[in-house]
Amino acid sequence: MKAALIQLCSSDDPAANLLRTTALIEQAAKDDAAFILTPEVTNCVSADRAHQIEVLAHEVDDKTLAALRALAARLRIWIQVGSLALKTGDADGRFANRSFLIGPDGAIVARYDKIHMFDVTISAQESYRESAGYRPGAQAVLAPTELGMIGMTICYDVRFPQLYRHLAQRGAQILTVPSAFSPVTGAAHWHVLLRARAIETGAYILAPAQSGTHAARAGKPRQTYGHSLAVSPWGEVLADGGAGQGVIYVDLDMAEVAQARQRIPALLHDPEFGGP
Repeated sequence: MKAALIQLCSSDDPAANLLRTTALIEQAAKDDAAFILTPEVTNCVSADRAHQIEVLAHEVDDKTLAALRALAARLRIWIQVGSLALKTGDADGRFANRSFLIGPDGAIVARYDKIHMFDVTISAQESYRESAGYRPGAQAVLAPTELGMIGMTICYDVRFPQLYRHLAQRGAQILTVPSAFSPVTGAAHWHVLLRARAIETGAYILAPAQSGTHAARAGKPRQTYGHSLAVSPWGEVLADGGAGQGVIYVDLDMAEVAQARQRIPALLHDPEFGGP
């Protein structure tokens, strides 16, 4: 099965981002990709709360989601929208960072709200408080599909291996990690974290990423690392998107998952132990 990872440099303009996303998905579909994945916050990269309130929508009204559902149905493909920034009904006004798995009939097969919020101080010049603007999810999501069993995660989740082990032990063969990674932490940790999650679980890791300096009409422009990655169940990097925008392709074979787990059956080796 051929999968395609879309690498974007989304701005804070959802309409412009949709045009670029649609063009790259159509390109991937022409190249016979059956499963196409986009990065985190496909619709809008912005740290400006007032601007987000102005341009974001609730799920039922979101134009990006509606357009990509229609596109999946027209092209008869699976699309994972890495995530969309969406309004919620929460009293505190926080948004959702929500991933969608869309089937070839345009139906939403699964939704996942990012569990782990990126609240970090990387340096004196670079800090993030994702929880100030986004509410965390509380539910792991595993989607059975004709492509395989898909476990859905987002970006900062990758630093919490227990989530990936949980999904793999319940049958996940493909683990998705759409991201908008910081350039500093990306250069230091991106490849090793994704390879580790693949090795630990014996699953394919598919991690489409945002890349570059993101144009902003409001607030400070953000930068992201890029390097969309596809990693085999044995931990080999199968494709790397580098910098810029575009599409990378990878062929998936679920027999490789079974083989990796047979060679190293670590998912079955969880003994009880004591200690502090």
